[in-house]
Amino acid sequence: MVTSALNKSNTEKIDLKIMIQFIKKIFGIGPAVDYPTLMNQGATIVDVRTKNEYQQGHIKGSINIPLNNLDRHLQKIKKDKPVITCCASGMRSASAKNILKSNGFSEVHNGGGWMSLQSRIRK
Repeated sequence: MVTSALNKSNTEKIDLKIMIQFIKKIFGIGPAVDYPTLMNQGATIVDVRTKNEYQQGHIKGSINIPLNNLDRHLQKIKKDKPVITCCASGMRSASAKNILKSNGFSEVHNGGGWMSLQSRIRK
């Protein structure tokens, strides 16, 4: 009985670790990213919100390519420089990161919400 309970506990811990890794992968969460250094390396910030959302406020120097148009405007983004995606909350930018990675962009970071990213760039 005790061995059975211990095995179940270990299995639950493993399942929890796998679930956390899966969630991190979906949302592009990983080790801390040094955004100021990426900017110094010439990173492109791609804001994937709608045109109207972008016009309400955005990071200076970012480019606006709404998520639903991203695959048709990949040529506007340099593949040889880091790319940082952002949106309102981080959901669309996570999708954008996956689209860019699957189209040959090697260094892509999900910056999350644009306001939060803006403050992390300035550090």
